[in-house]
Amino acid sequence: MKKTPVEKNREYIIDIVSETNEGMGVGKIEGYTIFVDEALMGEKVKIKIVKVLKNYSYGKLLEIIEKSPYRIEPQCPAIKRCGGCQMQHINYEGQLQYKTRIVKEVLERIGGLKDIVIHDTIGMEKPWNYRNKAQFPVQLKDGKVNIGFFAPRSHEVVDINKCMIQDKISDKVLETLRNFIKKYDISIYDENTGKGLIRHIMIRKGYKTGEVMVCIIINGERIPNQDILVDTLKQNIEGLKTIVLNINKKTTNVIMGEKNLVLYGDGYIYDYIGDFKFKISPLSFFQVNPIQTEILYNKALEYANLTGEETVIDAYCGIGTISLFMSQRAKFVYGVEIVGQAIEDAKENARINDINNVEFIHGESEVVIPRLYEQGIKADVIVVDPPRKGCDEKLLEAIVKMSPKRMVYVSCNPATLARDLKYLTSKGYEVKEVQPVDQFPQTVHVEVVVLLFQ
Repeated sequence: MKKTPVEKNREYIIDIVSETNEGMGVGKIEGYTIFVDEALMGEKVKIKIVKVLKNYSYGKLLEIIEKSPYRIEPQCPAIKRCGGCQMQHINYEGQLQYKTRIVKEVLERIGGLKDIVIHDTIGMEKPWNYRNKAQFPVQLKDGKVNIGFFAPRSHEVVDINKCMIQDKISDKVLETLRNFIKKYDISIYDENTGKGLIRHIMIRKGYKTGEVMVCIIINGERIPNQDILVDTLKQNIEGLKTIVLNINKKTTNVIMGEKNLVLYGDGYIYDYIGDFKFKISPLSFFQVNPIQTEILYNKALEYANLTGEETVIDAYCGIGTISLFMSQRAKFVYGVEIVGQAIEDAKENARINDINNVEFIHGESEVVIPRLYEQGIKADVIVVDPPRKGCDEKLLEAIVKMSPKRMVYVSCNPATLARDLKYLTSKGYEVKEVQPVDQFPQTVHVEVVVLLFQ
């Protein structure tokens, strides 16, 4: 291997000249790249090289010689151990600037998109305790029950008593369940042996309704002292509407199983995004930050520029959130989704909101959209909100063939967004403007909505 300008375990002083989309600082020595966790752009730092590879290395931050004006002390006591938040050491203004820069850099580098309109990231007035859903792994270590989050790049659970980004009700639920598990000596699942009962705890709260769901994921069919568990949670958790056991007996890292057993209530809660009411079950996908989701969806609706005469296709419709927003101003909306339960939820949500100008179709969008086209149904606007892996290329091909005048792309991953935009722009679409929205304060993640037209 060619000799690198740095050596493992040696200390160096470097300037941090850029950052990665995982939030790491990037420095250079003789053009050779060094990644440094927790270092901020513009800082001069002393580091120790901990890993050396041919084209880059990793350094451990030892000392900040010249500090960024955006650096602050993290509020969370578990910040060094927990992998949940990557940006608590940056003030909120700095976080928003970082996210705008990352979106711009990734769209240029991967998508080849230069000189396009990228607006400043829309932030939150209160960027703490914003999440309406928490999933906590449970682990037994040295006789102690740990409930919290996985440490970075690890399967070791960091015990959490208070989370700064979850709704505060989560802290009370964890305290109550931790005491119950200890008092009744409930066994904890061990991923190495496949034995033990409690795997995860999931908590959902309706932001506008205040309704709370507690879901306990177990490696079994029941939990000891179920009646006492229900009474204990009812006595301690304000707004509690339902308690659910989710059965997951598979040897897997997938958190949720397919079977639910309702111990209390109806097995679901309700919440609103804008004026629309949504039914949320344990397995439902529902955006975790309802305040910013409303901003995101209103921006998508603005970009769609509907007049009441348009046909809209929502290609990854989930439980129908974007479809219902579009239905306000569209002539008709077709929502397409591969997850069967989500389609059932979407139909129920349309019924709850008395929306009649939508149809939800179960299937792969890359199959359904060509079928609609063959039936003479042509979209004026297509909306996509894919998972992190982005759009299937066959779907992009189908969209190009249908040739809608406008397309709205909602993304939770700038890298796959950039890849897909590169394809679409090569097929005659033009990126009109890009709006990042901070759905996930204190983390490196950012949501983006993009308007394309022919």
